[in-house]
This record gives sequence, C-alpha cells and structure tokens, in this order.
Amino acid sequence: MKKQIPNLITLCNLLCGVFSCIFAYEETLHIAALFICLGIFFDFFDGMAARLLGVASPLGKELDSLADVVTSGVAPGMILYVILAQITDIPWLKYLALLIPLFAAYRLAKFNLDTRQSHSFLGLPVPANALIWVGIALYCRLPYSNNSLFFDGDHNTLAFILIAISLITNILMISELPMFSLKFNFKEMSWKNNAIQYLFLAGSAAIAAVCIATHIIWLSISFIILWYILLSIITRKQSNVH
Repeated sequence: MKKQIPNLITLCNLLCGVFSCIFAYEETLHIAALFICLGIFFDFFDGMAARLLGVASPLGKELDSLADVVTSGVAPGMILYVILAQITDIPWLKYLALLIPLFAAYRLAKFNLDTRQSHSFLGLPVPANALIWVGIALYCRLPYSNNSLFFDGDHNTLAFILIAISLITNILMISELPMFSLKFNFKEMSWKNNAIQYLFLAGSAAIAAVCIATHIIWLSISFIILWYILLSIITRKQSNVH
C-alpha cells in the first residue's frame, strides 16, 4: 500500500486536469485555472512523497508525465482555445491553441530521457508554461468578464498576440535553454551566491505591486513566469544544469 501513495497523489493531479478541461469547456475559466493550480500542487508532492517513502519507481515517473500532459498541457490548451473562440472571428485561429498539449507531451517525453536536470532545468517546465494561462484565465473569467484588456479594441490583434505568446513558450518548452533554479543556497545567503534568485524575487515583487495598483492582480502570475523566462535568457551563461 505504501508504494501506491505517490501514485495516488499523481492520479489526483490527473483528476484535477480532467476537471480543468471540463470547466474550460463550460467556459468557467477561473475554476478551470484553479484546478490546474491544484494539479500542480499534487505534482509537486508526488515526487516528494516517493522520495520520503523510498518507493520511487519508473512506473511513478511515467504516470507523473501522463498526468502532466493533461493538467499542464491539455487543460491550458483548452483555456486558450475557449478564449480565442470568444474573442476572434477567424475560425481557424483557435485551433492553434491545441499546439500547447502537443509541445507539452513532446517535452515530457524528451526530458524523461535526460539526466541533466536534477537541480535546474533545460527549457521551460510544463507546469510553468501552464501558469501563464492560469493567470490569463483568472483575469478574464469568460464569458462574463468586463476586463478591458480582453474586450476593448481589436480582438483579432489580441488573439494573434496570445497565439504568438503560446508559440514562443511552446518552443521554449522543448528548447535546451538553461532555466535557473529557484532554490537558494541556504549555506551562504550572500548576493554573490544567490544573485539570480534575489533578482527574480525583486522583479516578481515589483510586478505584483504594479499589477495590484493597476487592478490586474491575476495577470501578475503570467507576468512573473514571463519574467522568469526573460531572466533565464539574460543569465543563461550563469545557469548550471546538473
């Protein structure tokens, strides 16, 4: 029974992903986004539980990837699909949202075979990409949103911007761009040993403050992930992948 505890946590992740897809289909995007967040929470703890219990296994690793494809791939793809279906009159454009689960699945398969990521990442992690769309979904809450970002101006232009963001982040998921670890060196908390992490926290705090002041608080989630990507690009030579 002890061996199945991490697998049960992983299945909770998968179930959250399924619920997220259902609520996205019903256009209740804020609930769909919250289920993605809950699924990512379970995704964080299943590996931890496996290590603590000493029951890590190849089965658990494969099951974890399958769950992530749904929760952090299919579900955010559904969210973007619904948003595009609501804001653009170009019929084919919404189907480009379905590239998200395809790239997520490819990344998970590719890096399951990679042994260089024990302490940091190559490419954008699938859950991090999902959080970009979580922030957008919590902000717009279709179809009852009055947020000007999504309902004023040229909707087709906005749709193309969202597609452009998705294409860039899709490519980043399967790239080998070094992404710095968020873990601090607690043995030495000096600026020299944790400069990137301190910069990330300072930038994230500034982003959150601006978003709160401008009443777009939920978009801070998306902007913080984009800041993480930008900072990783700027500091890529300092990022070590082990």
